[in-house]
Amino acid sequence: MTPQPAGPPDGGWGWVVVAVAFTVNGLSYGLLRSLGLAFPDLAEHFDRSAQDTAWISALALAVQQAASPVGSALSTRWGARPVVMVGGVVASLGFVFSAFASSLLHLYLGLGLVAGFGWALVFAPTLGTLSRYFSRRRVLAVGLALTGNGASSVLLAPAVQLLLDAFGWRGALLLLGAVTLHLTPCGALLLPLALPGDPPAPPRSPLAALGLGLFTRRAFSIFALGTALVAGGYFVPYAHLAPHALDWGLGGYGAALVVAAAAVGDAGARLICGWLADQGWVPLPRLLAVFGALTGLGLWVVGLVPVAGGEEAWGGPLLAAALAYGLSAGSYAPLVFGVLPGLVGIEGVVQATGLVLMLMSLGALLGPPLSGFLRDETGDFTISFLVSGSLIVSGSFIYIGLPRALPSCGPASPPAMPPPESGELLPTPQVVSLSPGGPHPTLDTTC
Repeated sequence: MTPQPAGPPDGGWGWVVVAVAFTVNGLSYGLLRSLGLAFPDLAEHFDRSAQDTAWISALALAVQQAASPVGSALSTRWGARPVVMVGGVVASLGFVFSAFASSLLHLYLGLGLVAGFGWALVFAPTLGTLSRYFSRRRVLAVGLALTGNGASSVLLAPAVQLLLDAFGWRGALLLLGAVTLHLTPCGALLLPLALPGDPPAPPRSPLAALGLGLFTRRAFSIFALGTALVAGGYFVPYAHLAPHALDWGLGGYGAALVVAAAAVGDAGARLICGWLADQGWVPLPRLLAVFGALTGLGLWVVGLVPVAGGEEAWGGPLLAAALAYGLSAGSYAPLVFGVLPGLVGIEGVVQATGLVLMLMSLGALLGPPLSGFLRDETGDFTISFLVSGSLIVSGSFIYIGLPRALPSCGPASPPAMPPPESGELLPTPQVVSLSPGGPHPTLDTTC
């Protein structure tokens, strides 16, 4: 039998799991973000609109997130390692199939359905496993893993443009399929970890494996609703930041530089915010609401900033706006998954990750196509980014309903770091003390 440690090891093999999650994030969200560079070529080849090509990334994101509870349930039943390895093969086959597409429908099926489902089997089990390996440094570990999104975009954005120039979109997709296959050996490195509080046997009922009972918890329901709204705008730049730069007259490499600027800010902010959140100076729900609102404001700036120049220009104002957006979006990302153990306990974090990704799929499915529709109607992406930013700001206001999201009266001497295995944001009994003036009990609180 696998020996059961007293709690999450907070290191050791956990750092290998961080590296695995870093690679998984880069070869899923990072690759999908850079894939927007191919959309103008696809629209020209198939003689379709920006709205039609936007459905490729929208379907991939929606399937990846909607099917995440399936990945979580399979991981709960059989372990993360085999599920992630199979998911890597499926995602790679989706790219290979799409390289031979003869219509946009084939791309919807290959990149949207097949590759998206492969990513669903990979992402949620990996991130859930990572959360089980860390306690005190959990948000920093999640932040390190999620920098794979930005770091890979810095490399993949110019690489995808180079592949498009050298081999066309078919050759580029075929080579990206070979790169995506590296998800399979990553899954082999996810060693199982038994922790106190784990059920003695995996759930056999499909509904129990999905973890639908978590929605009965008020805090988790508020969090899920806010995150679903935020997702309606959060993923629009993945599909339309590069086309937005191209619309303003920047060349292919200028647009790639804009995407890379957002990626650099995103990656750096995930590390800094992860470290800041683990210090315990500010409650995680409060940080989540603040950085979510800043992300929405950043999208407004991206949509409103003027760009001057042409094919040879680097688009300085848009570069600065993309960098600012990346900083705020990167700060938000690790908090989404870092706050989950406090809401549901460590034993439910894998299932909660899958459910939250499923709800995010609703916004991911509607956001990019709506953005493409607004671009086709108005002639540019200005209104698209304004609407997307408004959705993110609205979701951030919903986060205010989470425990400790707003300053309030609370226990005078709370523990510095409550046990995350039990969920530090779950309801706790209030401390009662006797007042010096009489026998009447008073709440021991400070404001």
